[in-house]
Amino acid sequence: MTPSRRSALFGLALLPLLPRLALAQATTSPALPEPPDLGPDYRAARSSFRTHLLRRGPAPDQGDALSAPPGAEGLTYRSNGRDLVAWASPAGNPTGLRPAVLVLHGGNAIWHGHWTDLAAPFVAAGYHALMPTLRGENGQPGDFSAFYDETDDVLAAAEALRARPGVDPARVFVSGHSVGGTLTLLAALAGTFRGAAALSPAPDTRLFFQRFAQDVRFDASDPREVEMRSAVCFASGFRCPVLMSHGDRETRSSASIDLTVARARAAGLRAEHRVVAGDHMGSIPAGIAEGLRFFASL
Repeated sequence: MTPSRRSALFGLALLPLLPRLALAQATTSPALPEPPDLGPDYRAARSSFRTHLLRRGPAPDQGDALSAPPGAEGLTYRSNGRDLVAWASPAGNPTGLRPAVLVLHGGNAIWHGHWTDLAAPFVAAGYHALMPTLRGENGQPGDFSAFYDETDDVLAAAEALRARPGVDPARVFVSGHSVGGTLTLLAALAGTFRGAAALSPAPDTRLFFQRFAQDVRFDASDPREVEMRSAVCFASGFRCPVLMSHGDRETRSSASIDLTVARARAAGLRAEHRVVAGDHMGSIPAGIAEGLRFFASL
């Protein structure tokens, strides 16, 4: 570990001692050095890394009951030996294949409103949709790890979506908001998708953990822990075209998105950064509209 990398993560190791609310309301954050560029093969990096959780337990948010919301049906999918709940649009006609979107909710739990706000617009546009819970959420089995082990669940849910009746397996996309947007980027590095649209993501998760210290369950004294959760460190290895968007009233991650796009483009990949009107929540409809246009171009 180099001294600069150690110093960059030193402050993060202390964050769990600070009140989450105070960090969430902070208007300024310490300047951080540029995150390292760790190459194009996130899959290989994941194969040789295991996160070291110092605290084990469920995700920090409560969420709703897992009964499917209107317009969706409940199902289970298998991930690392666990049966996890997902909500999906009704199965389609196997003879008339349509594109599909794996939709990743914001926060660390699933609420019925997530389906209405994030998945229903894709269904209305003619896509199949599946929105999974992840390990440790809403009473599901497994330990919350904040952006790492959950990626395995995202990839397993994508396979469940790909196998749904009426889904064109060659046109499976991924999109998510906030926490789901960050996982969208990691899925685009580790999985196989036609395209990815991340709404309000944190490609440099140091910025996220500065605000939400209680989500740090891993050994923050090891810089690799945060790097493996940060898409910017592997942006030259996106495995599909990627769109990142956010509202014009939420700019905390704008610079890290620009850096992610620059690294991806330098590697000859398609990556775009778009700013839409609104704050973190109010920008969702415009962000989805941009995602739909992006997917249609692929």
